[in-house]
Order: sequence, then C-alpha cells, then structure tokens
Amino acid sequence: MENTQNLTGKIALVAGATRGAGRAMAVELGRAGATVYVTGRTTRAHTSEIGRTTETIEETAELVDAAGGRGIAVPTDHLEPEQVAALVERIDREQGRLDILVNDIWGGDVHVEWDKKMWEHDLDKGLRILRLGMETHIVTSSHALPLLIRNPGGLVVEVTDGTEEYNRANYRKPFYYDLAKAAPLRMAHDLAEEIEEYGCTALCLTPGWLRSEFMLDTAFKVTEENWQDGCEQNPHFAISETPTFVGRALVALAADPDVKRWNGASLSSGGLAKEYGFTDVDGSAPDAWRYIAEVEQAGKEADVTGYR
Repeated sequence: MENTQNLTGKIALVAGATRGAGRAMAVELGRAGATVYVTGRTTRAHTSEIGRTTETIEETAELVDAAGGRGIAVPTDHLEPEQVAALVERIDREQGRLDILVNDIWGGDVHVEWDKKMWEHDLDKGLRILRLGMETHIVTSSHALPLLIRNPGGLVVEVTDGTEEYNRANYRKPFYYDLAKAAPLRMAHDLAEEIEEYGCTALCLTPGWLRSEFMLDTAFKVTEENWQDGCEQNPHFAISETPTFVGRALVALAADPDVKRWNGASLSSGGLAKEYGFTDVDGSAPDAWRYIAEVEQAGKEADVTGYR
C-alpha cells in the first residue's frame, strides 16, 4: 500500500536525511507532494566521520524528485549553529514557511563501544555520541521553530530508537547510547508543551528493527533483495522493516488533520500502521517493539506470526 495523502504545498526539513530512516522519510514526503529540504554531512564532495561514501544528500534530493516531490539538498553540520541558522534563513527566504521539521540527526554509531561499562567507554567518544544525538536536535529546533510556529498546523517529529514504554523498561546499553536515544523522547514531550499554544504539534517517532543500508551491508552482509538470509545469523531479524515503513508513518501523521491528538506522544511505525492502515513495501506491517518484548526478550523461538 502506498501513501496517497496529498502534502502538495507543504514545506519540510528532514535534518539528517543522508541515509536510513531520514532518507526514506524525505522520499515519502516527496511522494506525497511536499517540498523537502534534506540535510547531512555526506555529499558527493565530502564524507562525514561515518565514512560511508555510497549515500549522499544530493542523491536523497534526487530520490525525492523522482518520487514526485521537490528535493533540495543543503550540506549542513547540525553541530554548527551558524550553518543551521543559514539553512533556516534560506528556507524562510525561498518558501516563507516551514510546515514539517524532522529531527533525525544521528551518526553516533561509529563511536559506540557496545560492550563496555560507562567508566570503561572512551569519554571523548561518549561525549561525541551525546553531541551528535542530542545537541544537534537542540540546535536545529532552536533555529527552526520560530519559522515553524508562524503558522498553525506545524509538525515537529523527533526520531529515536525505541518507544518510551520500551526504553523506560530496558537499558539500551551502553550508557551513552541509552542517553542519546532517551533524549528525543523527552524533547518531544517538552516541545509539545511549548508549541501547543501556536497550534503546532511535537511528537517522537521510532522505526522498529530498521533494515538501513548499514544494517544490511555491514551488520548482516545481505541486500534488500535477499535480506531474509540474515535470519540465519539472527532468526529474530524476521521482524525487521524497510526504512520506507517509517517514512509512510511520517506521511500519515503529516496528512492527518487531527495530528494534534498525538501531541507529546511516543509513536512507532508498527503502532501507527494499525492506526492508519499503511504497510511496508512487502504488504506486511511489522510491529517490532511488541515482538521484541513478547518474543525475543521472552526467550521464545523466532515466529513473526501475528506480529507482521
């Protein structure tokens, strides 16, 4: 099922749209007709500290165009306030408004020492993780929200890994990763309080087990075409989803005339699929966080029956 919602005339900024969920959200917004500013640090002329050269923001913008929208690539380091200020000034100058802000900036995985205790983890790397996962979102919202709140109906989407319910009950170790992924949940809660009086909405959105480019080619050494081969390494990979799934979740939210009912909420792609009726590209609707809690963590054998 494809999204058919019409977002023509809407102006979106997907901050952190080089790859993964950010890229897919930008493309799906474009498919619905939006003009989408896509940002990131990896361009055809420059590679970020992540070290991947196969995805660029220019390519994301071209995918937005191909989907039927208008993609505008703007190289931006969201830890540099002057760059973010210039980005927002450009959107204001060219469009005069901002309807959708997606804070999907991350890039911290390369610094995570997954098996180390807090005091064993390299401190500089840990603080870099927090800057990439928290400070970037704060800098972006600080500059973009004055433009967004000019018009009622604006939507702010904080993107994280895990629902509030799941992350509250589980330690998303290690320490720095847990903090970085908890912060967007609280940011959405707090911004919801601050922008509601302007007729705007803030919420937090998480994909499930995301088959991002990195997850496919580096973690499991498969492609999207043969991703199920990854289940030989981890049978629970069967619950995974494409980035398009969370992109469709975003579009469903952006097109909902009553989106304010979600103000301050923690939402997931799988949960929203039940609400809005969209599916992943294969026609399924994986509910990853419920599966992880009820099957994987419960020590049961992998079986996605009833979960996708």
